[in-house]
Amino acid sequence: MLNFNFYSPTYFEFGTDTESKAGELVKRFGGTKVLLHYGKNSVIKSGLLGRVKASLDKENIGYVELGGVQPNPRDTLVYEGIELSRKEKVDFILAVGGGSVIDSSKAIALGVPYSGDFWDFYSYKVDATETLPVGTVLTIAAAGSEGSESSVITRTSTDTKNGYSNDITRPKFSILNPQLTCTLPSYQTAAGAIDIMAHVFERYFSNTPNVETTDRLCEAVLLSMVSEVPKAIKNPDDVDARANIMWAGMVAHNNIVGVGREQDWNSHGIEHQLSAVYDVAHGAGLAVIFPAWMTYLVKEKEYGIMRFAQIAVRLWGVQMNFSNPKETALKGIECFKQFLSSIGMPINFEQLGAKAEDIPLLVKKFGLVENETTGGFYNLNSKDVENIYNTALLLF
Repeated sequence: MLNFNFYSPTYFEFGTDTESKAGELVKRFGGTKVLLHYGKNSVIKSGLLGRVKASLDKENIGYVELGGVQPNPRDTLVYEGIELSRKEKVDFILAVGGGSVIDSSKAIALGVPYSGDFWDFYSYKVDATETLPVGTVLTIAAAGSEGSESSVITRTSTDTKNGYSNDITRPKFSILNPQLTCTLPSYQTAAGAIDIMAHVFERYFSNTPNVETTDRLCEAVLLSMVSEVPKAIKNPDDVDARANIMWAGMVAHNNIVGVGREQDWNSHGIEHQLSAVYDVAHGAGLAVIFPAWMTYLVKEKEYGIMRFAQIAVRLWGVQMNFSNPKETALKGIECFKQFLSSIGMPINFEQLGAKAEDIPLLVKKFGLVENETTGGFYNLNSKDVENIYNTALLLF
């Protein structure tokens, strides 16, 4: 296990009707004027936004509103939020929604005190040293942004999607009411679940030895997802299943399952180009890319076979073939694909709506120059990235 530091200061309020505590928590963490940031009309129609406003009114906390966050949140709305927050002298950002709303809120919070362009952080020109505090009222279990130091924003002018991580962006508090997720369509529930599983897989596939504790933590989260997601899809009002998924989403991405080990985020980066170009759900794109990445490494590179075989045994119950562990690894990948299909997720380009002729563009957007590699578990070059997209074309 590697040396590590771990800092996770977010306060979590979990359970039924906890959104009524939003005002109390904003006040506890120093907010006096709030930017209420949210997506489309669902939070209004459901009454959630009204309940959050009532809790702010109860604590005599002023607020201004900015709705309109889209999936794969855009920089254009971030700029609008920064301008509005400065004009209204906002000192706290409250995100009411899913990962896209929280990511947009984090970007606004970074941009308000910064004299330059907030995109400087997302293009890795500078590192942030100051931010407005952020709180969240979570409505979708998926991105894990409610407990993480990360956010992802799409640059509209170039259709590029970049992430930024900094511990100062971790929310001061997050309100998690699993009942708020019961009205989600099954496709959105499933896509969120795959995002959660992908956050674990990106940490699980590691070359760091002697990480049994975090291996087992990763496997526990994955096993709970395999158990609970079909329940939530079959019965959307199963609050217990929803609660387990919601907490798994936070655990998967606040890095408790990833400390002390090298991580590999190539699959997320490869998928980001799909969702930037096609505006597909991030989790649906991951459902296509992750099995393709796995298949390519095992079949073409014959790399990491014992790690793929280990997860096949521990997660999917595949019988270990000690004389041919590659066979075990491939059976595990097949089980993963079957699970994805069973919950309504795409597993290839055709099902996602992506096109073979766009692969050169996707590779270019991924951004590797000649002889450059990126990774952690396996270092990919641009040809590898192209081959993974091609594998996703044919994956059935």
